[in-house]
Amino acid sequence: MLLQQSSLYGYKKMTIPSKGFIEGSFPDELKEALQSVAAELGDVVDDIGAVELTRLTGAFTNEVYQINWPTKNGDPSQKILLRVYGDGIEVFFNRDNEIRTFEYMSRHGHGPRLLCRFPNGRLEEFIHARTLSAADLRKHETAVLVAAKLREFHNLDMPGPRNVLLWNRIRDWIRVAKSICSPRDAEEFRLCVIKEEVNMLEKQLSQDHQEIGFCHNDLQYGNLMLDEETRTITIIVTTLLPMTLQTTSVR
Repeated sequence: MLLQQSSLYGYKKMTIPSKGFIEGSFPDELKEALQSVAAELGDVVDDIGAVELTRLTGAFTNEVYQINWPTKNGDPSQKILLRVYGDGIEVFFNRDNEIRTFEYMSRHGHGPRLLCRFPNGRLEEFIHARTLSAADLRKHETAVLVAAKLREFHNLDMPGPRNVLLWNRIRDWIRVAKSICSPRDAEEFRLCVIKEEVNMLEKQLSQDHQEIGFCHNDLQYGNLMLDEETRTITIIVTTLLPMTLQTTSVR
């Protein structure tokens, strides 16, 4: 696949395997990308043997890795995140739109900074915060922090036409589900009924005045991070199922 090095200096194309990332091993192309990113961060990675690649747990369909290397001035090691998207998720979102959205959010201080991207993944800033748990969301203080951050998120003035994408997106999913389900499964999951319900909901919710807002659509605790020192929330935008980046109507 082609990897595009995203930087202030343009794009650098190279190839990188989509499979086979193993702890402690680096494809040559990933080494080159890492050295380029390190240079932009003010470091020099001369000894690849000093670089550590550790797979992180907790991701649902993505493969996520922490990459560490010693800095040239002897400070604590530099960290970045490698995120490789799961198989089959192209059905659920438009990759070009996803990349544009992530880059826009990154430039405006929402989520980690984008360091490098390629068709099925990206290198991004390592957020020094902890991922929330289900128990965290039950705490009033945490819920208030999340609500305030989410209001900022919904008020983002995203580029492009402000059209409601929700309804056609769901219809596309129903169409895909019908194409891969047996008639028995389609009947069991009532796919025809779901389509009728979507039509009904669209009609009802489109009658009154509505505003068009930017929505996350996968705001579960695994996509929320808390900095314990500053008490700030970071919303992580990924391509986890069934997440889609879109504008939808909110009332």
